[in-house]
Amino acid sequence: MRALLIGGVKQRRRKPRRENERHLAAIDWHHPQWLAVGLLILLLSVGDALLTITLLSLGATEANPVMEPLVHGTAGEFALWKMALTSGGVVLLILLARMRAFGRIPVAAILYAVLAGYVVLIGYELWLLEHLTFGAWSG
Repeated sequence: MRALLIGGVKQRRRKPRRENERHLAAIDWHHPQWLAVGLLILLLSVGDALLTITLLSLGATEANPVMEPLVHGTAGEFALWKMALTSGGVVLLILLARMRAFGRIPVAAILYAVLAGYVVLIGYELWLLEHLTFGAWSG
């Protein structure tokens, strides 16, 4: 954790020293586009939380089994948990972005896939708001 905090101020290594060096401490500088992707994911996550709360108030049900138990509390608790889980995952993906998951998939590609997934999810939720009534009387 110390290296993470100090590395944000005094960047020393932008590239690994050796070609095959792939561990987390090999660098302490990360590409700026990953910050942009991370921020976009967090903004879309806020939008998803707001749309989810709106849809739930109209009678929809939560389809995500991880988030489903959390929607039964207050909207603030739900949003807090959602943002904590999302931001923790985004930070982890950015820290590991130069590595490969399962020895094959670049973690940076997973970061971009999460961003694309949130874009699709927001589009779907907007479509739901526009086209479905969730049992509300429409007369």
